[in-house]
Amino acid sequence: MRLATTPHEKVWGSPHTEPWYRNSERRRIGEVWFRASDEVPLLVKFLFTTGKLSVQVHPGDDYAREHENSRGKTEMWHVLRAEEGAQVALAPLGRITPERLREASLSGEIEHLLRWVPAHAGDTFFIPAGTIHALGAGLILCEVQQLSDVTYRLYDYGRAAGGEPRKLHLDEGLAVAHCEPYEGRVKAVPLGGGRELLAECDYFRTERLVVKGSAQCPAPVKNTLYIAIEGEGEIGGQTFRAGEGFEVVAGDGPFRISSPAATFLITAEP
Repeated sequence: MRLATTPHEKVWGSPHTEPWYRNSERRRIGEVWFRASDEVPLLVKFLFTTGKLSVQVHPGDDYAREHENSRGKTEMWHVLRAEEGAQVALAPLGRITPERLREASLSGEIEHLLRWVPAHAGDTFFIPAGTIHALGAGLILCEVQQLSDVTYRLYDYGRAAGGEPRKLHLDEGLAVAHCEPYEGRVKAVPLGGGRELLAECDYFRTERLVVKGSAQCPAPVKNTLYIAIEGEGEIGGQTFRAGEGFEVVAGDGPFRISSPAATFLITAEP
């Protein structure tokens, strides 16, 4: 079934979201969420950035369950487009103490204590819960995450909402943050048949599928999301274009994707 999408405007969003999201009104879209069924405890988004996102961290399952009545939030990013010089921040450059992290968050120095790394189209980054991170400007990416919206802001560049600085969550963030370096960039593993494994963890397994002509897809064991990130054609007898997503129900029979040239991200619980 075709997935419905919901756009979210953000101060750091972009009016230039095609071909992944039609935006004739040129709204500053920051995120486009795909709404899957309750059988899929994952959230897939497209993100469009023209400014830096807040420096933030997400809790793991235990902390989120106790304090937020929620799942934790482990996620991954797959970069679809990157302007020259685009970067992402992943973890501190060196080990720091929680006290130093609090001080740097309040002063804004935290931005310069993080390891900013270049981001290019095709890159994949894996961000476990507890990893301090931020996105820079000039990026379009697809994010796969646990179905949770719990985010703890450590620093937000003084941005305001309703005339007041946006709330920070220093106590909560420091309680869950990992204060040591972390690489984050992952290398795709070829699987054959145009497939590559991008990321695998306790919460999701994500592959990239490149279709040139046609590809036969197996019946899934669990409900599985197919997100078109390039091209157009047919999937299971339905038309698709870049920016559309589909949920294949567990137990459904095999199906075919047909396209002169297309790329999908495929994700499900492991």
